[in-house]
Amino acid sequence: MKNMPFAQIFRAPVAIVLVAVLAACSSTPEKPKPADLPANVALLGVRTAWNVRLGEAGFPLSVNVSGGTVTLAGSDGAVSALDAKSGQSLWRVAVGGPLSAGVGSDGTLAAVVTRDNQVVGLQAGRVLWRQRLAAQTLTAPLVAGGRVFVLAADRSVNAFDGATGRKLWSQQRTGEALVLSQSGVLMAVGDTLVAGMSGRLIGMNPNNGSTRWEAPIASPRGTNDVERLVDLVGGVSRVGDVVCARAFQAAVGCVDASRGGLLWTKPDVGSIGVHGDDRFVYGSEDDGNIVAWRRSDGERAWVSERLRYRNLSAPLAVGRSLVVGDGTGLVHFVSREDGSLLNRLSTDGSPIITPPVLAGNTVVVVTRSGGVFGFQPE
Repeated sequence: MKNMPFAQIFRAPVAIVLVAVLAACSSTPEKPKPADLPANVALLGVRTAWNVRLGEAGFPLSVNVSGGTVTLAGSDGAVSALDAKSGQSLWRVAVGGPLSAGVGSDGTLAAVVTRDNQVVGLQAGRVLWRQRLAAQTLTAPLVAGGRVFVLAADRSVNAFDGATGRKLWSQQRTGEALVLSQSGVLMAVGDTLVAGMSGRLIGMNPNNGSTRWEAPIASPRGTNDVERLVDLVGGVSRVGDVVCARAFQAAVGCVDASRGGLLWTKPDVGSIGVHGDDRFVYGSEDDGNIVAWRRSDGERAWVSERLRYRNLSAPLAVGRSLVVGDGTGLVHFVSREDGSLLNRLSTDGSPIITPPVLAGNTVVVVTRSGGVFGFQPE
């Protein structure tokens, strides 16, 4: 197992959905007007290389990239693998029910979780096995080292044998009464399994689930359960052993995952994940500002208001640009240096619901209507 390549709200004890709580707390009488867009200057050459259509995605389902293969799933339970360069279908299979979480894959083995709490192992377009979980899952499984790891809404982490589905171990932790109804953090750094729980990154032994270290990005505060909600959200920036993540509407911070040391944490109001490079950590805030924090100490390097109130996705750092999708289906390429606009391309007019991902030299985005688009620099 050494150095294996891991690469809404619920009431946690009984997994009762409380999706309306945040909407009620964050609603305003009138939505702010999105920032006007200037004429597209196209300072960066990008072309639409391909697009395909999958089933409608009713909520964000993560896209997995391994080598030149893009694996993704629709809410209806259809799981597909595409060639990242051409968009050609490699395989497609229906798992027999709607999904609650996205797909995880190591390029050979894939896994998804259904709404009736079944983990489903897949390979080459066929179902290998199914195992039932005790609680619902909103985070895509992690497939690594021949195993499937699952983070559930009751703050349990479960490990399954990738070939047979046999449960290897399960570890559960206590925490705040509510958990966030969106994808969380589950990844690997070297030989450590890293999970996000209650505002903390937890380093675990992948062989048995025992805790190696804990590092707090944010601590619960407030007078009620909603105000105390600080779960870590999916979409992290990893450079070497340093992992940077966002705590829901509370903070952004970085942790040395080799030893579990907190490097820095800064207050921030945002609800979606971050990305980054060796200099900066980038994130979209709730008001549509794009922020770059210095990776070394967390100080803000720049803030861009050019896409304010446009319902942005989490960013993707690629080349000299950041790529973000918006609520009208536009994909924006902005400068890593100051957030200035470099180019934008259209999709199908429905919101971009997943963070853009990079597969080879192709940027892949998915829309709510089920459109999958591959963009390539010219």
